[in-house]
Amino acid sequence: MSHQHAMPHSSDLLHELKIDRRPEPPASRTGLWITLGIVAVLLALAAAWWFLLRDNRMEVTTAPVVAIGQSGGGNTSVLDATGYVVARRMATVSSKITGRVQEVLIEEGQHVAEGEVMARLDPVDAQAQHDLAEAQLAAARSQIDSLGAQLREAEANVTRLKALIDRKLVPQSQYDQAVAQRDSLKAQKTTAQRNAKVAAESLAIAGNGLDNTIVRAPFAGVVIAKAAQPGEIVSPLSAGGGYTRTGIGTIVDMDSLEVEVDVNEAFIGRVQPGMPIQATLNAYPDWKIPGDVIAIIPTADRGKATVKVRVGLDTKDSRIVPDMGVRVSFLEESQPVVADQPKPGVLVPASAVVRRDGQPVAFTISNDAAQLHALTLGRSLGNDREVMNGLSAGQRVITNPPEDIADGSAVRDAAGSK
Repeated sequence: MSHQHAMPHSSDLLHELKIDRRPEPPASRTGLWITLGIVAVLLALAAAWWFLLRDNRMEVTTAPVVAIGQSGGGNTSVLDATGYVVARRMATVSSKITGRVQEVLIEEGQHVAEGEVMARLDPVDAQAQHDLAEAQLAAARSQIDSLGAQLREAEANVTRLKALIDRKLVPQSQYDQAVAQRDSLKAQKTTAQRNAKVAAESLAIAGNGLDNTIVRAPFAGVVIAKAAQPGEIVSPLSAGGGYTRTGIGTIVDMDSLEVEVDVNEAFIGRVQPGMPIQATLNAYPDWKIPGDVIAIIPTADRGKATVKVRVGLDTKDSRIVPDMGVRVSFLEESQPVVADQPKPGVLVPASAVVRRDGQPVAFTISNDAAQLHALTLGRSLGNDREVMNGLSAGQRVITNPPEDIADGSAVRDAAGSK
């Protein structure tokens, strides 16, 4: 069976050759929605990734556990106490007179020698007094010279009349008058000499007043405070106003630094004058400073039940400054070691010791987790607490632990994260 293909009509061919001028249909928005969906999924994945990887650990602060009771050099501590570095020689330097500051020649941290000029006051009034006293002294000395010349003339006249009266050439009255004039001039000269002495003393006082406008260091030391500025009024006495200063600056003799510690009166019997000590500054915990007990101040503080002890340091160093916190171990020569002798305790900040179920505990950090330690406490030493059992030197305890912290809580050290 054969098949025949119909030939297209010519009109149909012409219709297919026409240009289609109809507007194209709008582009599909499917691609746009797919792109927005991919972006949304990526954002969601990033947010989930951040949420899963963010650090949810509790941030805490820590402090080192410090060993006490043992020190180098074969000595054993019989007592530990805390105190502060103090200066036995410290002065706020002021002027001896009230005046306006003209210039200040000191700055904080500056070393000054004994007698070095620290400041100058306006010397106008003192200079005027000095000039007046100087003029008065010059006038008194000039009067002495004038009276001296008159006295010499009067004495010569008396000598001449004496020769004439012996020869009866002049009356006695004329001679007596010359003697009286001479004696009067002698008295006037003596008075003038005394006036000159008074004027010289007044000049010396005026000189002291002028010198008092210069403020000098009473001893060698370091300036720790600058209290006045040029233009301000300073006075050795407080005037009660906010614009009057009572001092130029404060200087400290760094060679006079020592330590004052408060020792519990129950343990003061262990301290003796001259016994060796070992001091540790809070600012430099690894620096052991040797020294000895200077004196036990024979009075007790009723409120704190302590006795103050003066301790001298063998080392003079610029790192030691007044008001630094210091821990002092009072030492004695080492004794033979006893087998069952208890191990010395350690020292931790009091803020690290908290109570859980009525028992004293502290937390340390181990593998980014809090670890609870039950403690056996000893003495309180200032802001620190002695721990007899539960902690060892070298560990770091969490200070001011949060209420919700527990054994195993995820934590991170704020100091280590910076």
